[in-house]
Amino acid sequence: MSETHQSAAELAPWERDPVAPQWREAADDPVARALAERFGEAVASMRSLAGDLTLAVRREALREVCTALKEEHGFDLLVDLCGVDFPKRPERFEVVVHLYSFAANRRVRVKTAVGEEGAVPSLVPVFPAANWPEREAWDMFGIRFEGHPDLTRILLWEGFNGHPLRKDFPVEGIDTGAAIYPEYYDARQGPVAGAGTGWKPKPPAEPEKGDAAEEEEKK
Repeated sequence: MSETHQSAAELAPWERDPVAPQWREAADDPVARALAERFGEAVASMRSLAGDLTLAVRREALREVCTALKEEHGFDLLVDLCGVDFPKRPERFEVVVHLYSFAANRRVRVKTAVGEEGAVPSLVPVFPAANWPEREAWDMFGIRFEGHPDLTRILLWEGFNGHPLRKDFPVEGIDTGAAIYPEYYDARQGPVAGAGTGWKPKPPAEPEKGDAAEEEEKK
């Protein structure tokens, strides 16, 4: 039988076409099932992709769910925490938490939604490493974390007006920067779409006549 007529099962693994993993409902996953039994409707959805579990939880239950994942299921490493902006959703932001279990060699992703006026429970009491990622999510998106010990900007300066990773943040920048260029900006100016930064350097001062004569002599 020629290779062109061989079934996929007969081919060597490296000769088979890759098969993309598909999202699956994870109600039968033991970790997901335990969390659903404990937290009920606070766990809104449970899905898996290539063995990695993704949970969507209500934000008021985020800290408790992550505590259970750490203390009861061995997901004791906070890999990352970040924000995502979906401007057309009623609650436009998602906070996404990535956890890892060394014992099970497995990852879990926990997502929760929050609006511009809402706040997400800080995970710093559970994972101290959440401190800086939460500050970055506040700095870049304006997502507030209730109970954070020091929710201040971490990349931009205090007084910067706006949050640059929001989808509605002007691509060309905004009129801000009063803290570093007070001679060009009013305090907390902007955002002004289409205005760019607005900053222009001062024109060079006209040299005095004496200075011009000295320059000519040097030439």
